[in-house]
Amino acid sequence: MAFPGSGGPNFFEQLLGDLMKVMGGAASGSGRVDMARTMAQQLASSGEPEGNVDPAERIAFEQLAPVAELHVTEITGLAVTASGAPVEVTAVSPGQWAWHTVDDWRFLLDAMSASPPEPPGKEPRPGQAGSPAGSARDVEDDSAFAGTDLEPGAGGADMLARYMASLAPMLAAIQLGQAVGHLGRATLGPYEIPIPRPAPRLIVVPANVVRFAEAWSLPPDEVRLWVCLREEALQAVLLRPPVAERIHDLLLAVVHGAAADAGDMLGRLQGAFDPSDPTSLQRMFGDDPGSLFEMTPSPDRARDVADLTAVMAAILGFTEHVLDRAAERLLGGRRAIQEAWRRRQVERDRTGRLVEDMLGLDLGPAQIDRGAHFVRGVLERAGEDGLARLWSETRTLPTPAEVDAPGLWLERIDLDAAR
Repeated sequence: MAFPGSGGPNFFEQLLGDLMKVMGGAASGSGRVDMARTMAQQLASSGEPEGNVDPAERIAFEQLAPVAELHVTEITGLAVTASGAPVEVTAVSPGQWAWHTVDDWRFLLDAMSASPPEPPGKEPRPGQAGSPAGSARDVEDDSAFAGTDLEPGAGGADMLARYMASLAPMLAAIQLGQAVGHLGRATLGPYEIPIPRPAPRLIVVPANVVRFAEAWSLPPDEVRLWVCLREEALQAVLLRPPVAERIHDLLLAVVHGAAADAGDMLGRLQGAFDPSDPTSLQRMFGDDPGSLFEMTPSPDRARDVADLTAVMAAILGFTEHVLDRAAERLLGGRRAIQEAWRRRQVERDRTGRLVEDMLGLDLGPAQIDRGAHFVRGVLERAGEDGLARLWSETRTLPTPAEVDAPGLWLERIDLDAAR
């Protein structure tokens, strides 16, 4: 049966085929990265031209960064740079921060752009992610649109599934660009979300730092120093290979798990939609249309998110410990800044949490408190020497249960060391 004005029974086949061809250009690696960067930059800058960073602001950070580095290194025993050279300061606008961040998080975009798995019970096609020839090809060719020419006699539901799968690279670029762009409007430094960067440097956003200081009536120089301390403390931990590798692996596992859950949702849509039967749409969106689009995390993804949250909570809690000690030395304490930062985290709007939502995370005050409680528990039982073991190996990173009960962590790593 043809829909009124559809031009015949092959309307859907032609429509989906044309859309696939039109969107093919956005699927290439460079196309989707450009799309994500451009969207992120436009959102971070609110679409307005951005001038150069005030040289005085850049110089202020360049003068404070070595001071912060000296104290962070002394407190943690960890180097802030991989080479031992002084930390590099890069002062940027919000839009530039967003541009750099999309580049640094490209591995997430690659993982998000991979074609979702075929619905259960269906063999993946050659050249598609999940097939023997697909994995390497998806990475090397960077195109999820290859092989999307419609085959003669393909079913309408299959065509819909293939079309929706072919949208993955563009939708991933939009999702990442949107999330990073909104984050760029408020972020102060490189590690608002503690994700390691391939070329670690202190990327600060002076315009956002000034706005934060003014909004909470804080001395700008004290906020600049606090930003340097916080970001360098985070960088010192994220530079450790066991930490960087664990976070990277967990992030990929979370993203791939989300793709698998999306594949399950796609399977439900594929099973419910029949373009030859107009009433199938009515049935799809009948009594409970939301059930078709539910993406309840699988047990594996829920476990990966919990593991990732635990590691990041521990990192954030450790950073709080470093800030307490460094600020006592340099600022006479940090109560006003700490309270302002906490309220900022509580009052973030939905757009400011898009990156966390994208990854299924919640890194708000509750998780920071959770990590700080863990660090205090380790210090009370084993002192600074015990805490220093935290970042030494992958096995010494805490599990979710251990973050909530630091005694369990100490018991486990002591038992492991005794073997």
